[in-house]
Amino acid sequence: MSDMSPSQPVIVVASTKSMGIAIILALLFGPLGLLYSSVLAAIVMFVVSIPVIIFTAGFGLLLTQPICAVWAAVAANTHNKKLLSVAQR
Repeated sequence: MSDMSPSQPVIVVASTKSMGIAIILALLFGPLGLLYSSVLAAIVMFVVSIPVIIFTAGFGLLLTQPICAVWAAVAANTHNKKLLSVAQR
């Protein structure tokens, strides 16, 4: 049996992710910088970016870098909202 009663508070220990850092890393490093925000998103963008870079001789980065930055911001915001919702329970 557990000694914890249902009235004891739950303490969530996790750090939030900075949206500014997420955007800067994604703009500078593309999918590699996206790893800070979301591993799954980074893998998807690696799979998309590599052929785009090859077939456009690198000019495709003008399209994929901003997409990575937006996705990083959304992923960081989603992560922080999940932490907040768990903390408010």
